[in-house]
Amino acid sequence: MDDRNFYDVVVVGGGPAGLTAGLYLARACYRVLVVEKETFGGQITITSEVVNYPGAGRTDGRALTDTMRAQAESFGAEFLMADVTNLELDGDVKKVHTDRGVFSCFGVLIATGAHPRVLGFPGETEFRGRGVAYCATCDGEFFTGKEVFVIGGGFAAAEESVFLTRYARHVTVLVREDAFTCAEATARGALEHPKVTVLTNTQVVEVSGDTALRRIRYKNSKTGTETVFSAEDGDTFGVFVFAGYVPATDLVKGKVELNPQGYVVTDRSQKTSLDGVYAAGDVCVKNLRQVVTAVGDGATAATELERYAAAMQAKTGIHPKKPVRTAAAPTREAKREAPAEGGLFSEDMRQQMEAVFARMEQNLILELFLDDRPVSRELQGYMTELAGMTDKLTVRTGTGLPEAELPCVRVLKADGTDTGLAFHGVPGGHEFTSFMLGLYNAAGPGQSLDDTTRARIRAIDRKVGMKVLVSLSCTMCPELVAAAQQIAALNPSVTADVYDINHFGALKERYNVMSVPCLVIDDDRVTFGKKGVQQLLDEIG
Repeated sequence: MDDRNFYDVVVVGGGPAGLTAGLYLARACYRVLVVEKETFGGQITITSEVVNYPGAGRTDGRALTDTMRAQAESFGAEFLMADVTNLELDGDVKKVHTDRGVFSCFGVLIATGAHPRVLGFPGETEFRGRGVAYCATCDGEFFTGKEVFVIGGGFAAAEESVFLTRYARHVTVLVREDAFTCAEATARGALEHPKVTVLTNTQVVEVSGDTALRRIRYKNSKTGTETVFSAEDGDTFGVFVFAGYVPATDLVKGKVELNPQGYVVTDRSQKTSLDGVYAAGDVCVKNLRQVVTAVGDGATAATELERYAAAMQAKTGIHPKKPVRTAAAPTREAKREAPAEGGLFSEDMRQQMEAVFARMEQNLILELFLDDRPVSRELQGYMTELAGMTDKLTVRTGTGLPEAELPCVRVLKADGTDTGLAFHGVPGGHEFTSFMLGLYNAAGPGQSLDDTTRARIRAIDRKVGMKVLVSLSCTMCPELVAAAQQIAALNPSVTADVYDINHFGALKERYNVMSVPCLVIDDDRVTFGKKGVQQLLDEIG
């Protein structure tokens, strides 16, 4: 048995419930691994404002969960960005299969959360990414000055309709019931906003258009009256769907008890129908799905798993190594501190970068293609300061790239060989981490992959050019970016060019992009939405 891959507990899911469980278990000196396939922090990271989390005052979802992760890490919790592919949950020793290896453990916590519900109305799938969207934070800006419709009557619909007024000319909310189903205070924000119209007893019939969304038809269920809205003068508009969530329980179907709606059934200690398997957060049957209840679930489950792991250690004689504590977790204020005098990166960012540089096996060249715009000067300063932190990176200026592709940084090996990785714009915001992962994958050893996936990547025997169009505020974009870069780093026939869509309007128009992330393969195949390595390989074919 590989002691390096043996844990007391593996937590599947890195949202508030999983992060809290990681904190509690590590603090109690149990070795815990938190595995997340998308974004550590979960759905709350796309929430622009959190005002009802006790003790936090007014914050945002990203800042709140960043602090949770930092606390857990300070007590020795380990984190892995990977896709869990299978769970072996029987017996004293359980196995968690991922695309980055197999991990053994005594206990498993299912904290996979839920994902936005797709309603299935005519046109929803066809116009996803070209007018139909599910994330106001990621895609709201695409509809600046346009009409926007919100479908839903719960907390998210009420809250996000108000958020969308930052961009939209006007927001119309289609509520299926007689009224909003959320708290009165939240509903009031939408009902009383001068740029929001709320239509109750109303549901969408269909959306339609050509290369973009042009029409929506909706119906009042009490009067039977149908209304058609059409964009004027060839314009388009947005439809945001906030109609609840679907539990992410595919991994445990047929293994633990689920209710008819697919949520995991647990007892008061968060235990499932299997010994050693617990569940926490939005994946569970519960009356209230909020950050505060997810945190409570995670703490409860972790406390029970502490007892279970102790019993299993005594029974099996296996004692996973203890977690290694680090410096005290930074506060929210410390994590958001200003960069050091004269620098672009905060101390927290520098620590992340230094950890990556220390593991890089080869030197790299950052080749810059610039013009006279301020964004080029920003990119040059960004890369220059980055290279100044390590002897693993060198900056040089390149020529010959078309003006429409500028500014750009291409990643080359020390001998000048192109790695296939490039970023057009400045890799800040949520793309900072994915850019650093790209350097790590290009320099080696890179993120681990199972042998089957690695062989599948290397078997690509034709030229494949990928463009990934992103927004730096999008929390769903980095997963696709990291997957594309990892594939390109392992196969010289594949390239992955990432574009900050805010600086490349021509691409936005060319591919009718109204949602990110947008993936373009070989300049003609366009898809939308986050994808991991396996899903991306399926797209490449």
